[in-house]
Amino acid sequence: MKNIFCKGILSLVFTLVASTTSFAQNKSLKVGETLPENFWTTPLQVVNHPQKTISFNSDKNKLILLDFWATWCSACLKKFPEMEELKKKFSDKINIIAVTDQNRATIEKFFSSTNGQRYKSVLSVVDDKILHTMFPHTAVPFIVWIKDGKIINTTDGGQVNEQTIAEVLKNETSSLQTVIQIDRKRPLMLSENFELEKLSSIVGYSLFAKGRIRAIPFGSGFHRDGESVYGRQFTNFSLMNIYRGISYELFRQSGDKFSDKRLMNLTKNPEAIDFNTTTGGNFEKLYSIEYIVPKDEAINLYTRMLRYVNENSNYVASIEKKPVKCLVLRKTSNVDKMASKGGEPIGNILKSPFILRNVTLDFLLSALEATNDITTLPVIDETHYLGKVDLKFSSFQDLKSIQKELSAYDLELVEVVKELPMLVVKDKSY
Repeated sequence: MKNIFCKGILSLVFTLVASTTSFAQNKSLKVGETLPENFWTTPLQVVNHPQKTISFNSDKNKLILLDFWATWCSACLKKFPEMEELKKKFSDKINIIAVTDQNRATIEKFFSSTNGQRYKSVLSVVDDKILHTMFPHTAVPFIVWIKDGKIINTTDGGQVNEQTIAEVLKNETSSLQTVIQIDRKRPLMLSENFELEKLSSIVGYSLFAKGRIRAIPFGSGFHRDGESVYGRQFTNFSLMNIYRGISYELFRQSGDKFSDKRLMNLTKNPEAIDFNTTTGGNFEKLYSIEYIVPKDEAINLYTRMLRYVNENSNYVASIEKKPVKCLVLRKTSNVDKMASKGGEPIGNILKSPFILRNVTLDFLLSALEATNDITTLPVIDETHYLGKVDLKFSSFQDLKSIQKELSAYDLELVEVVKELPMLVVKDKSY
């Protein structure tokens, strides 16, 4: 592994360690605050640069954008080429620098990979502790805007463009929307001052918002007490994805499994509540919800949460039994031809032959449910088989061939009509 510091330059090492120790003592900074002097002078480790360290000392008269990122953040990587073009466009007026707390070895390995080669011109601070302490955040990409020695804004990456940079450089009224990221561990949007109230505690809490909340990413969170979940968040989801998340838990509580094959979207405009949230746009159609119940009511969390979404949206979702076509997996004899012989568990559905070894039948059912390529029908297990199995299929792309090969294990996968619990979503005026 490469050393973090340049070898042989002992005085530089002592200087860096001393500066880092001093810097780490700084409190986190807020929009409008002036940067301390050692922000400009402290050496920072970098990659994709002739030197191992740089400082911001020569950038005092520029607009500086700190672009916090990570190798696993696809939105960060997607934005890199645009950031590089903006640096060229505004030349010596700005400096946009990527910042990550991942170590040098990890970042150098990434930039040498096939995917990372596309971004090898990106100068990045690595193994950072200093800037992350000064500008704490809960998600990336996160952009810190610095001008005239002050923090003028913090935003998400989507707001960095030619227009916003030009506005800031010309001291015009900025169209930037400040983003101060929210910690998922506490109730969303609730004032932090509430925690100072020693005689009060939250028993129940709810929030339902329409439109993108930039301060928190797409995702989900929980409030737990041990194994008990008494609160749930969904942020920047389509409304249908919120219904999916709630239904997954309600189906699980009843001993069933939810998939899109158990969904009936009967709304007049299905795309209004069910769309791809990762492609950008449709921000006004995103929803965020948080629902917290008293801890002794945790078992009813998702039932109450579903009712709450229905009450505050233009839709009604319910779980109803409906007669539907489905595939049922059954045993055709009392002979056990699929019992596992042991060994390391394997579930390989990406290659041929498709091998299941020392896993439950749930893996087979999940593979059939996961896509419409093999079947568009729900798949139900009526084997009542609880043990581990070994199964092998020459391929896993054609329903007829799968059915044929299942017969070797005295199993059948047959189409029937059954009454199944389904998630039914309708317009309120339906």
